[in-house]
Amino acid sequence: MSIEITMPRLSDTMEMGTVIKWNVKEGDAVAPGDVLADIETDKATMELQAFDEGAVAKILVREGQSMAVGSTILVLAEDGEDPASIEVSGGGAAASTPQEKSATEPSLRSDSASGAPAPAPSTNGRIAASPLARKIAGESGIDLGSIRGTGPGGRIVRKDVEAAIRGGGAAPASSVSEPSLRSDSASRMASPAPAPVAPMATLEARDVELSNMRRTIARRLVESKTSIPHYQVTVKVNMDPLLTLRAQLNEQLSAQGVKLSVNDFLVRACALALHAHPYVNASWVGSQGSEKIRINGQVNIGVAVALAEERGGGLVVASLRGADAMGLRQISSETKRLAIKAREKGLTVEEMEGATFTISNLGMFGVEHFTAIINPPNSAILAVGAAVEQPVVRDGQIVVGHEMQMTMSSDHRVIDGAMAAKFLADVREALEHPATLLV
Repeated sequence: MSIEITMPRLSDTMEMGTVIKWNVKEGDAVAPGDVLADIETDKATMELQAFDEGAVAKILVREGQSMAVGSTILVLAEDGEDPASIEVSGGGAAASTPQEKSATEPSLRSDSASGAPAPAPSTNGRIAASPLARKIAGESGIDLGSIRGTGPGGRIVRKDVEAAIRGGGAAPASSVSEPSLRSDSASRMASPAPAPVAPMATLEARDVELSNMRRTIARRLVESKTSIPHYQVTVKVNMDPLLTLRAQLNEQLSAQGVKLSVNDFLVRACALALHAHPYVNASWVGSQGSEKIRINGQVNIGVAVALAEERGGGLVVASLRGADAMGLRQISSETKRLAIKAREKGLTVEEMEGATFTISNLGMFGVEHFTAIINPPNSAILAVGAAVEQPVVRDGQIVVGHEMQMTMSSDHRVIDGAMAAKFLADVREALEHPATLLV
């Protein structure tokens, strides 16, 4: 008997899911544990695994299509069944079946049959491609209509255009008409005309459909900014001692493959400071008339991770659980593991939930100062800038040193100004005397 695979509920708030990429095709044999598809939820992109053995009989949802939780998206044939004879039940009626897809997208079938690259999908006659892909294609003379997109929903991204360029897909440069050179022999002896400058790619207005994750991020940020009374406190940190210690440690640990980042020290410093300042590690909970402040019993630090455009963009927050009990090495390895997984496969719900305090670090992008929006149910978020080399005053003398700005956004219902100032003072003290973070 055939096995229907439905759109799973991968988070407690998930109502719709989008098939970003199929990792199998019709006719493939699958075993329990095989990854069938990458599914985008309202929080992250996650893997859909098989729990049964069989052969893929029907794929009912195309890449980029959204379906309600519980809708049938794929049918497996069990051992001994003929996949071609499988009848699809009405559970996936909302999905486009392969037959329906061929009726609505004849060009994809004909191009595939002829061996030519299938064109990218279009919306209102416009080919779906990222702005950067359009820019590179325009500068290189590449026809976007001849490229198959590998991004979400078949969207053309930068690597698709670069692959077309490497494959010789660039159109030949148009010849420049120079009648004066052909008619006048003296002109031919003159200095050659400068090469024509390629015009800049034309900007075009367009609408971008929201992914489930981007829609959820937008909703939560609006709720946070409009319902939480934010205020900010900023301090500067002398980073010379920390940068010196970090360089020494990384040199000594390089043979073991360990490389500590400034952010690892930040996580360690904040985790220790949260013990001394429980209200910064607290949450505002309850409905109107029954509100309370919940002092959290664990120190779980959320680290903001930026996702690539190919994975829908935006930010996700990976949670380092029990960060106060971690040493620098463990913080470093766990942060790297979660960041890589977030960018390549997607984090599980458990890996994103439970943070009691969040750090957003844009220093690696050269940003010196910014403010961040609180990530509920946290009561605070720390925005960290770059360690900038500049003239500073040390012991009454102007010298060259490194300083870094940290700005904490706080929920004024939970954390008043004095609390925020004292917490940041303790974090700054730990960073300026980094040897204390090693014990």
